[in-house]
Amino acid sequence: MDKGADRLAWTRNDALVAIGAAAVDLLGFSLGTRSEGMPLTLPAAGALVAAAMCLLARRRHPAAVLAVVLLLGVVPNLAIPDPSPRFPLGLAVALYSVVRFGRPAVAAAAVVLTVPLASAGQGGTPVPSGWSLVANAAATALVAGAALVINRWQREVAANQALQAERAVAEERRRIARELHDIVAHHITAMQLMAGGARANLAHDTGAAREALVTLEDSGRIALREMRQLLDVLRAGDEPDDTPPAPQPGVADLERIVTESRLAGTETEFTVDGAVRPLPPSVGLTLFRIVQEALTNTRKHAGRARAEVRLTYRPDEVCVEVCDDGAGAPPPLARPAAGTGYGLIGMHERVALQGGSLEAAARDGGGFRVAARLPVPAGRGGEGGERHR
Repeated sequence: MDKGADRLAWTRNDALVAIGAAAVDLLGFSLGTRSEGMPLTLPAAGALVAAAMCLLARRRHPAAVLAVVLLLGVVPNLAIPDPSPRFPLGLAVALYSVVRFGRPAVAAAAVVLTVPLASAGQGGTPVPSGWSLVANAAATALVAGAALVINRWQREVAANQALQAERAVAEERRRIARELHDIVAHHITAMQLMAGGARANLAHDTGAAREALVTLEDSGRIALREMRQLLDVLRAGDEPDDTPPAPQPGVADLERIVTESRLAGTETEFTVDGAVRPLPPSVGLTLFRIVQEALTNTRKHAGRARAEVRLTYRPDEVCVEVCDDGAGAPPPLARPAAGTGYGLIGMHERVALQGGSLEAAARDGGGFRVAARLPVPAGRGGEGGERHR
């Protein structure tokens, strides 16, 4: 559904429902009157079509639509004095919409009033008969019950989706916390070694000791910053990870990811703009994960498309952009909307942790684009954690 259609008072689906209800009711009344030897009169046909066209507004004004449909339904009931009960499809859709979209009190009142009003005029008399009341009561209960079942099912689906999204966010935060833990542990270990080296050289080589202390100070600053980020993402009840720590990837590993993407069948181009400089390990890790997830999504949803990875160094920030042309995706295939996939949730979590911004959306000319901007003020370099080719 395009954005223009969403702004209309009715949608294409509503139009199809209205046309379908009009066609079914006209056909049903025509066959019914023919079997009884009574022609379908023009007023009756016009009332059926008008009632069906009212369904165009059933989402915004369900109660009003039901009231109009019930009033118009009296016309064919009086015009065609058929003693058999009738419950038009247009009336069923209008009642379903009230129970489906209306407030519970309004829905209950609609169900109670529909039974006698739908029976009015049937058999050629304004006062409904007992048989028509029973039949229309059964039809009303069936329609209302179906709407209630759909409502409950959709609430369960929405709750399940929200739960899955929360679990995905929690799992991504645990993963980020474990990765930051490894980075902090690396810096603390390096600080311990440098402190020992400074102590050993303090007596006979003050220059080496001074250099070690300066490096120790820089590593301590980085470790403190990473520790603060670690505390931001840690949550109570985190399960311990028994996996041995591994060196965390960074910007230097982007070429490896691009090479793997090419070997997997995706033609991938990698360019670096700006003056390359060392980055904090957590920033490099975030860039690596964004490129990794974006190229994985390209292989999943765009087939053998062409992708481009662009890394840009700027004075106060670093940017990464991953685009694909979507050429390998079949026309009916829809890419996930921005922010709906769990991979995109993870990207947003990582970028938000670094104080940056993320854009993920389909491109006008086809394909998909993921772009992230991470602030890295001058002087916030890494400590041996980033190797640049």
